[in-house]
Parts: sequence; C-alpha cells; structure tokens
Amino acid sequence: MKTNSYDDQGYRKEQDLIGFKNVPENVYYGIQTLRAMENFQDITGVSISHFCHLINALVMVKSAAAQANQSLGLLNGKKADAIVYACQKVLDGSLHEQFTVDIVQGGAGTSTNMNANEVIANLGLEYLGSCQTNLEFEL
Repeated sequence: MKTNSYDDQGYRKEQDLIGFKNVPENVYYGIQTLRAMENFQDITGVSISHFCHLINALVMVKSAAAQANQSLGLLNGKKADAIVYACQKVLDGSLHEQFTVDIVQGGAGTSTNMNANEVIANLGLEYLGSCQTNLEFEL
C-alpha cells in the first residue's frame, strides 16, 4: 500500500494517475479536490461549502450506501462504521469548509463526489487510528 509523505512546510504529498501534488496537511480533502479547485477556479467564486443542505444530502446518501452494503455483506463492519462515523461528523456541520469545489463544477457531480469521498475517507481513516491519507481504504 502506498503512503503519503509529509514535509516540514505543512504539506503532504499525494499521488494520482497524473502525478504528485502537495496538499495542505490540515485539510481532509485530497489531490482530486485540489485539482478541481485549480482547474475550475473563479467560475463563480462560490464553493459548495455555502450550501449545507447539498453537502448534508450527499453525505446522507453515502452513509446510507455504506449501511446498505454492510447489511448485504458487501462491506465489512469496520469500514462501514468508519464511513458512517465520518458522514456523521460532516452532518454535525463543523467540516463544511472542507467542501471547496466551485458550485458550478460541483453541480456536474464528479468533482463534488471526489471531494466528499476524500473528506469521508480521511475522516474514516482518522477514526480508525490511521494518519490522514487519501489512498486506498484498505483494512
């Protein structure tokens, strides 16, 4: 399994199929969200973080999907618990600023979903006692 490396400048280095990026170590989103922010900057200047109902609806669906997949035997309990925990943390409202994709791009779906997946995965890994990472959710 790959691991992220951290530097002394406050960044973690993440890798995707395109290459490496430095992601601020104090955020829960990852490389895909960072790429969306860079590629679609200044479309409206309004991020999806301004729309708490949209974020909440998205994480409710992801939580329900984790629970349904667990009940079907397709997702183990440890992973499901981590996902549900992470979704609940987002629903509590204190992490909405982690949803940084522009609302117009966010409406397209892919970048919004990647933003949510990265935040949920990193929160889930933190819940499980792992360091923040945006890589495979292996247990």
